Amino acid sequence: MHFPVYFQFGPVLAHPHWVFESLAYLLGFRFYLWSRARSGDVLTGAQRMWVVAAAIAGAALGSKLLYWLEDPWLTLRNWNDPFYLMAGKTVVGGLIGGLIAVEWAKRRLGIFRRTGDLFALPLAAGIAIGRVGCFLSGLGDETYGVPTGLPWGVDFGDGMLRHPAQLYEIAWLGPLAYWLHQFAARPHREGDLFKTFMVGYLGFRLLVDFLKPGARLAGLTMIQWACVAMLIYYGRDLPYLFQIKEADL
Repeated sequence: MHFPVYFQFGPVLAHPHWVFESLAYLLGFRFYLWSRARSGDVLTGAQRMWVVAAAIAGAALGSKLLYWLEDPWLTLRNWNDPFYLMAGKTVVGGLIGGLIAVEWAKRRLGIFRRTGDLFALPLAAGIAIGRVGCFLSGLGDETYGVPTGLPWGVDFGDGMLRHPAQLYEIAWLGPLAYWLHQFAARPHREGDLFKTFMVGYLGFRLLVDFLKPGARLAGLTMIQWACVAMLIYYGRDLPYLFQIKEADL
């Protein structure tokens, strides 16, 4: 396989990242509408519009900020390069930025109920779909792993077999989505479905990012430090999450 793997749509040659990122947004949104139709929504139409707008804006800003902080010295060297500043983003930064923006918007609107549960499964599905595009993009996406001698190592184009970290993430998101589905079917506190997704995903990213290259501070990348901070934030909720019931076995 030669990377990146482009897709031909008539006369248009489409980059895999664009194809699967678009699919992730489209199918994730359709999944959200399906979840909302089944479970209902705690927000009015106007409230939902503002909360969703805050989530989009916060996710866009957060994904950029954490990307810039991944290698601060590289960012400083390229602070006047618009292509560098606009090129990259991080899922972890998007999740954290979206969460902060939504909580701020809810306070401004006087909304005190938890509103994230409807987004848990769509986010898991959307990220998994998007990671297919990351994998097919090869080295340019910068989500590959460090070199490995394991038989499933992948040559993304530099002649070295590397951990396919994107595929590891997809493989984890499947069981996580199943767990969320089981969790949603039993009585739980409002908001715990979204918290379970965040803890499950960020905990995985904390671990799998040891298999990725990148600048480190005290042994961790900035993405890993962000994961640690959020796991501490959710620490008091952990006794209520990932509880195995007899019916789940």
